[in-house]
Amino acid sequence: MMTWQDKLRQVDPYEAGEQPQIKNLIKLNTNENPYDPGIKVKEAIQCFQSSELALYPNPDADELKHVIAKYHGLNDNQVFLGNGSDEVLALTFLTCFNGQEPILFPDISYSFYPVYCHLYHIPFQKQPLNELFEIVKEDYYQPNSGIIFPNPNAPTGCLVSLEFIEDILKHNLNSVVVIDEAYIDFGGQSAVPLLKKYPQLLIIQTFSKFRSLAGIRLGVALGNPELISKLYDVKNSFNSYPIDRLAQVIGKASMEDSEYIQNNAQKIIKTREWLKKELKNLGFVMPDSYANFVFVKHPEYDAETLFHELRARGILVRYFNKERINQYLRITIGTQEQMQKLIEEIKFIL
Repeated sequence: MMTWQDKLRQVDPYEAGEQPQIKNLIKLNTNENPYDPGIKVKEAIQCFQSSELALYPNPDADELKHVIAKYHGLNDNQVFLGNGSDEVLALTFLTCFNGQEPILFPDISYSFYPVYCHLYHIPFQKQPLNELFEIVKEDYYQPNSGIIFPNPNAPTGCLVSLEFIEDILKHNLNSVVVIDEAYIDFGGQSAVPLLKKYPQLLIIQTFSKFRSLAGIRLGVALGNPELISKLYDVKNSFNSYPIDRLAQVIGKASMEDSEYIQNNAQKIIKTREWLKKELKNLGFVMPDSYANFVFVKHPEYDAETLFHELRARGILVRYFNKERINQYLRITIGTQEQMQKLIEEIKFIL
């Protein structure tokens, strides 16, 4: 006879990056944007009336949806909104990956992809990156029930071109192809222009990184109206009010302040390129990152040891104790001053 414990779902959950509450810590482990979300977001918060929280939010977040669609040159019915890109991705797995063949994604990528597959009982195959941590497009020509990969990839930061993505789309006309663009605004080109040609393409974006709004949890999917409608059908089957009133107001204000946010992204790109040179001068090797982080190793210094040494000096980076990457550290791009401090401490350690 089964006990009640035997009837519980058993999963190995995703473990998010550490969020320590330590004063004066230089936090470079979860790819948060070091710059303020902007004056328009601040004004929107100040003008928000707390009495509005007594009412349910607009279930479709129409105003926010409209400004996002306008920004990307799309129609409103091509935009899906959720509580952070993680939720949007989870709903995407549940909605789009329901065939008999396995879905395909890189072996080095987001660790929550296989978590979603186990949770929803979706068969999957990890496709190995090459020795340069690049996606091999021919690996995605095989039969499948869906494809997903980040662009730029994480934690490597490697970018693929629109031509690369289009080639995969041409070889997978009967599978949903999901491009996870959490970091696309730090040097890449979005796949949004390909939506006009490929109805099976779905693009996931977030307000957390580029727009400095990790604290409100706001994610977006962009695709053809049929795909978006199916996502809403699944979402509305368990929660018809996903985006709260304040988040809708903040998100709209952020979209209306995109020039300021673009300037912040350029600061991050400039600092990233400076950091690459400084780290290479110290002997580090790395794939070429187009994200707001770098993925580095030192041939003569153990990565886990360096992780602990930096933490002891008040700098937190990300270490992955996983096959193929256990000698690498992922370092978020902070302010120029934070990166200079990082280099000073690394010089002291080495």
